[in-house]
Amino acid sequence: MTPTICFYEAFEEEARALRHELPRGLRARFTSKTIQEAGDATPPAPLISIRTQSVIPPEWAPRLRAILSRSTGYDHLVAYRAVAGRRPPACGYLPLYCNRAVAEQALLLWMALLRKLPLQTRHFRTFHRDGLTGLECDRKTLLVVGVGHIGREVCRLGSGLGMTVLGVDLVHKFPSVHYVTLEEGLRQADVIVCCMNLTAANAGHFDYRRLRQAQRGALFVNVARGEHAPAGDLLRLLEEGRLGGVALDVHNRENELAVMLRSRGRSRNREIEATLALARHPRAILTPHNAFNTAEAVGRKAQHSVQQVQHFLEHGRFLWPVPKE
Repeated sequence: MTPTICFYEAFEEEARALRHELPRGLRARFTSKTIQEAGDATPPAPLISIRTQSVIPPEWAPRLRAILSRSTGYDHLVAYRAVAGRRPPACGYLPLYCNRAVAEQALLLWMALLRKLPLQTRHFRTFHRDGLTGLECDRKTLLVVGVGHIGREVCRLGSGLGMTVLGVDLVHKFPSVHYVTLEEGLRQADVIVCCMNLTAANAGHFDYRRLRQAQRGALFVNVARGEHAPAGDLLRLLEEGRLGGVALDVHNRENELAVMLRSRGRSRNREIEATLALARHPRAILTPHNAFNTAEAVGRKAQHSVQQVQHFLEHGRFLWPVPKE
């Protein structure tokens, strides 16, 4: 019997939470694989749900009623609508489930860089402390680029640590945030956190030219989209000593990178090679797009996903549709 919905990229804990929330009678299929890893030639259900690494074949569009991305970003669905023909499937996303989780991951990453945590763990083997002197957050300047739901939480956490917090955004919607231009912020920031949504206009925003304007030794943390910051440029900035550290939870060419790493394959793509080189660098920390992954956020994600599916089945539209761009 054909399922109503197929959930791709559903890791073990997420699939368990989704099964718990799904109403009886709603037939669902689950796989931890991306669409390309699963090898499905045609849509296995009229509704499909993905995260950010699946590549949806354009020829599936006429056979799909809807696509739900279990993510706060939706740039991949905007791109799919552009190639899906005149009547693309309805597209939905989850804007509110992981704001705190992602903000705390950003905090975790910049504090680990400030305290040289990768080197600390390596030095345990010798118990030497040479070269391990780190920095405290108090009185440092935090620049948050993209002050939406997640960015605002990052600002709140930075303020709680005694940091001077600056925000950059096209829309100044939070009165508590001190907004500056990006150029002003880069000159002052000890820590730069990218929280921007991805658009065609801001891909490559944090390239070599822009980040070399930052004060020497600044830390760069990206919890938004890998396309914002070319890995090759970040590696060059680290090697030249312009950046003091880099932490990435998101990666350029992530759909290819993730599949390659899971399958233990190889790639000759320069960006992927640069990402792998960053992963080996002593002043870089790379995590597998895992900032959202707390028990609390996974529970909310399952609840919001089922809300989206039920609302679509009842009303023919999503509760949180992907905006028209």
